[in-house]
Amino acid sequence: MEGTKDKPLRHGYTTGSCATAGAQAALTALILQEPQTEARIRLPIGEEVTFAIVSCEVGAERAEAAVIKDGGDDPDATHGARICVEVRWTEEPGVLIDGGPGVGRVTKPGLPVPVGEAAINPVPRKMIREAVEDVLNRFELPDRGVAVTVSVPGGEEIAKKTLNGRLGILGGISILGTRGIVVPFSTSAYKASVAQAVRVAVAGGCRHLVLSTGGRSEQYGMSMYPELPEEAFIEMGDFVGFALKQCKAKDVDRVTLVGMMGKFSKVAQGVMMVHSKSAPVDFGFLARVAEEAGVPESVLEEVRGANTAAQVGDRMLELGIPAFFEKLCEYCCRSGLEEVGGGLELETAIISMKGELLGRMALPAQGEGEL
Repeated sequence: MEGTKDKPLRHGYTTGSCATAGAQAALTALILQEPQTEARIRLPIGEEVTFAIVSCEVGAERAEAAVIKDGGDDPDATHGARICVEVRWTEEPGVLIDGGPGVGRVTKPGLPVPVGEAAINPVPRKMIREAVEDVLNRFELPDRGVAVTVSVPGGEEIAKKTLNGRLGILGGISILGTRGIVVPFSTSAYKASVAQAVRVAVAGGCRHLVLSTGGRSEQYGMSMYPELPEEAFIEMGDFVGFALKQCKAKDVDRVTLVGMMGKFSKVAQGVMMVHSKSAPVDFGFLARVAEEAGVPESVLEEVRGANTAAQVGDRMLELGIPAFFEKLCEYCCRSGLEEVGGGLELETAIISMKGELLGRMALPAQGEGEL
């Protein structure tokens, strides 16, 4: 097994990418009136990828293509799912996107998709729309209308292994993805890469490291500290506690954590591995933080009954209560310092899905007895 430690992780592709490839193949098949065996699409990260089309049916007014979801070396519940996409001509120009059997429907607020719509997130919708428009333009049919329906056979059963039910997404899985690829986070190899990144930064003379949960939060961290060298910025993924311990072990003076409401609501309550399956968000805890920030009782009830941490953040922003985010950041700092036993200065910045600063707080280095 020794040799497997250095083996690079194989990334997979999101359900959104699979649906986009299916839409492109189905529309091409409909126009040419012949089945397609592959589809090449451009991912949001700029990479071009060819997907195998496992089945393709063509009729005069409709076509359907299917792609098998490949989760790479970090397979989730949707790994191996069959993502089917049907396209039909419509009388009105434009691209209509909806979900069929096995794709969930949103029933609660606080998600990126409005209540009542199919759980196909904004980036996959954009990817599908652009892929359809590209095909129409390629065949000089820019004014044709197309209805796209994404289905997942067995999706309702697969969804039982996800958080969809708790989030109010009923009837199937979600079509997700912001980058187009699935980066393996929950593996020992990813932890090894975080440890290596910390070593490289410290070896290069960095005394202040900025740890982020993903690409968008890393970009915000870079805007916060433009004077720091590139190696000072490390994507820790879900491994907050592990990354902080690596920094402490290497005698880093100062650490800044940058992330969003969902994951940092968990850090604030002492959860240091923030994968979606690690622990649910504690809305009772968020209500206590809100109470400490002076939020009125009527709003505290809303917090306790919220659907997502992001929904709580949106409400606090709407009410203009910056003290809530500052308190939450303070809790994150205290939890982080407790995890490593003090000895470094810790700062937390919480940003919104749009990349706006919600709150920021730093606590000085503390000794064991001060925590």
